[in-house]
Amino acid sequence: MSEQRHAGLALHQPSVEGEEAHDELPRRQIVRRTRVIVIVVALLLALGAARTMFVRMNSANALEAGTTARATQYVKVTQPKAAGDGQTLSLPGTLQGFVQSPISARASGYLKRWTKDIGAHVEKGELLAEIETPEIDQQLSQAIAARQQAAAALDLAKSTAARWEALRKKDVVSQQDLDERRSATASATANLAAADANVQRLQQTEGFKRVVAPFAGVITRRNVDVGDLIDAGGGNGGRALFQLAQTDPLRVYINVPQSYAQLIKAGQPVVVTQSELRGQKFNGVVARTAGAIDTTSRMMQVEVALPNKDGTLLPGAYVQVALPLAASQSLSIPANTLLFRAEGTRVAVVDADGKVHLRPVTVGRNYGETVEIIDGLQTADRMVLNPSDSLADGDVVTIAKEPA
Repeated sequence: MSEQRHAGLALHQPSVEGEEAHDELPRRQIVRRTRVIVIVVALLLALGAARTMFVRMNSANALEAGTTARATQYVKVTQPKAAGDGQTLSLPGTLQGFVQSPISARASGYLKRWTKDIGAHVEKGELLAEIETPEIDQQLSQAIAARQQAAAALDLAKSTAARWEALRKKDVVSQQDLDERRSATASATANLAAADANVQRLQQTEGFKRVVAPFAGVITRRNVDVGDLIDAGGGNGGRALFQLAQTDPLRVYINVPQSYAQLIKAGQPVVVTQSELRGQKFNGVVARTAGAIDTTSRMMQVEVALPNKDGTLLPGAYVQVALPLAASQSLSIPANTLLFRAEGTRVAVVDADGKVHLRPVTVGRNYGETVEIIDGLQTADRMVLNPSDSLADGDVVTIAKEPA
């Protein structure tokens, strides 16, 4: 724009130095502002970078902590316990009469009548049955006649010997003849004794026509009826006439495994239960033991005496016998602490540093939820409950805290 135009417009015309000074001021402001903007942007970029690094570091730390936490094995531990009170061993058994016997006939014949049936309570010596024995009756009559003949022959031999003694004193007969008469007397005496023994045998056999109870008890079986042919010594067809059992007391035979045999003693109390008699328990006592282990079954036979005054228990019933065992000096641990490896039975023990040691143990009796440890553990050892199959010797574990 020309000076004339400026003049016409009545505008002020600055000098050249003033114009240069006027242009320098905005430049400085622009530079200052630019610096401020650059500094602000740099701060913002620095803050963003710092934030990014901080987030990444936190993520890395969290990942490391998570990896460490997931790699840590948390386990629950328990300690061995002393055996304390003994365990109870339950074994099956069958009730038997304290005395039970088949009643057979000693005389052959036909059954004339029977007086007692199954379920009948009899006393010792009470009549059970009668047998007709015609053959034995005839044999007894014949034996009595033979005995009379022997007695007559003995009388004759004695009188003859007496006469020959008198003749010998007069020297009428020889000594040889006298000895023969004495021998005949001795032979007649022996024949009479044999005849007497035969008569007594047949008389005793006659007494077996009456079948009586040898002891007090209950008739549990009757195998014959009126008119049956009875064979001496074998019952009817090889069977006994009756089965007699003494039901008070009863006895139970059980087989105790070898591992428990040393803990069973005579006089030890037991408890007998029967599934059909719910809520009822019967107290018995160990009467005696076999005192030896059967080499075939590796078990020891034990006899239990059981009172049965009211007759609730029946011979032949299947029962369970609970034997309280004496406490042993060994330790017991839960069964879920055992590890069965190819090298043997192991238990995972955690030391003070949290390191696992697979320790070999010797297992004794098995009580179901717990087992007996004979050797390999101390009461202060901490064992891992439910150890995993991957648990190895030397692993570091963390013991989980029990909830309050």
